[in-house]
Amino acid sequence: MANFAGRFTGRSAVITGGAAGIGLAVAQRIVDEGGRVCVWDRDPAQIEQAKALVAGLQGVVIDVADAAGVESAAARTIEALGAVDILVTSAAITGPNMTTWAYSVEDWRRVIDINVNGIFYCNKAIVPHMIARDYGRIVNIASIAGKEGNPNASAYSTSKAAVIGLTKSLGKELAKTNVTVNCVTPAAVRTAIFQQMSQEHIDFMLSKIPMARFGEVEEVAALICWIASEECSFTTGAVFDVSGGRATY
Repeated sequence: MANFAGRFTGRSAVITGGAAGIGLAVAQRIVDEGGRVCVWDRDPAQIEQAKALVAGLQGVVIDVADAAGVESAAARTIEALGAVDILVTSAAITGPNMTTWAYSVEDWRRVIDINVNGIFYCNKAIVPHMIARDYGRIVNIASIAGKEGNPNASAYSTSKAAVIGLTKSLGKELAKTNVTVNCVTPAAVRTAIFQQMSQEHIDFMLSKIPMARFGEVEEVAALICWIASEECSFTTGAVFDVSGGRATY
């Protein structure tokens, strides 16, 4: 791994879904590079495990689908850290793997509540604080599924396409500030989220990746951390591919 020691010195970050997977890899890297991190996660036990792995990590137990809870978490985190310079929205679920016409309304709503509404709530809660300070880096985690639409994953694909649209809209709204908003579209990365998928769907995703392997969380974290750094100053409303060659646009 390249040495960017001190890149995040004096910076504070919120990472949703940050107690595991890609979010935890980002948290580890930001702390290693001098920053402070508060992870927002709905699993208190997993937050405690993350704290044992990452020195100085703070955590808030929160379901990002709870709008009032997100506003409260934002206020508490800003008070605890003094500021939030970076927001990485990694919290998401896949939902079941089945055809669109077999999808239950309840499952559909839960995927959209977490993957779309949750990101909206988090962006909405943090953006005014960033505007007031005239600095911010927001990285929303979308997916290659949001570009291509995976079969038997309509709710997830729809939710990730919505994340791309939200990112582009918000990026344009903030373009004359020093707050940037970008997203990344990973192909499949082997994390605990695979436990929510059928083996058939996992095999399908692997078959679509020209590099013929799944991504590693550290590879995605490396890209996210550049987008979240001061260096990424002339890019907003953009979509960054990290898909092993799968993305075609």
